[in-house]
Amino acid sequence: MLISLVIPVYNEEENLNPLYEEIKEAIHLLAFDFEIIFVDDGSTDSTYKRLFELSKKDPRITIIKFRSNFGQSAALKAGFDRSKGKYIITMDADLQNDPKDIPALLNEMESEDYDVISGWRYNRHDPFSKKLVSKFANFLRNKFTNEKIHDSGCTLKIYKQECTQDLDLYGELHRYIPALLAWKGYKVGELKTNHRERLHGHSKYNWRRLIKGFLDLLVITFWQRYSVRPIHIFGSIGIVLGFLGGIVALYLGILRLFFGGGLSDRPLFTASIMLLVIGVQFLTMGILADIMVKVYYGQNGRRNYLVERIIE
Repeated sequence: MLISLVIPVYNEEENLNPLYEEIKEAIHLLAFDFEIIFVDDGSTDSTYKRLFELSKKDPRITIIKFRSNFGQSAALKAGFDRSKGKYIITMDADLQNDPKDIPALLNEMESEDYDVISGWRYNRHDPFSKKLVSKFANFLRNKFTNEKIHDSGCTLKIYKQECTQDLDLYGELHRYIPALLAWKGYKVGELKTNHRERLHGHSKYNWRRLIKGFLDLLVITFWQRYSVRPIHIFGSIGIVLGFLGGIVALYLGILRLFFGGGLSDRPLFTASIMLLVIGVQFLTMGILADIMVKVYYGQNGRRNYLVERIIE
């Protein structure tokens, strides 16, 4: 049985040789065949040179080199598309994920009924500020997506091959893979894993990625709840706004007709017209979004369901 390791790499030249040695040591005694797929995400240092040297030593190594830095989601997607293994294991190249956890992940996948198992950096060795932001991000993620995973942002995960075949990954969506798979009906578990301090290189995490990740969380939440019928959210907002605008307009109309009140000097009149117009716009947006969803699912044989098995 073949196992695929997918490792996104960006400017990690000092970590590659020790990472390879640790991986080789961790999988040496396992009764599996392995392939290791390094995805060079547009590195500007000697990362590609180090990877090329490693590939000459070990034929199990495949290198995918991007022309530019497209991000971790794109790197994982490229690795998934290239992988041939029954199981796919992903991990970071910064040596903070411990390759010694690979046998435990495989054992958990073989013994339990899961489709994906996410690593949980239970005792995380990162700066306090990074841990605090991560805790807040996990809290938001769990609230928005109803996900039960403690540490969805941990790259160390193991997947069944079929889980990765229909994943659309872009932006910072790699952080929400468990939520995406759970939404599709796959069984998601987690396992406590070792986490280590970064010894070489620099963290690629910054406030820009935090903002991008939050915006992607909004997209994931919308897609989970309204991807099949977007009219339900846009139409609901449109009806509420239109109803409020209508109530206000009716009130002002009664004042004008029965009490002689003026309308031209009342900001409330302008607000009621705006509510009515915006409500109609939301209804129209919902109808157009519904049409786009029908086009999306109608092309290339896409379906809005996923079959686990058929028994005849």
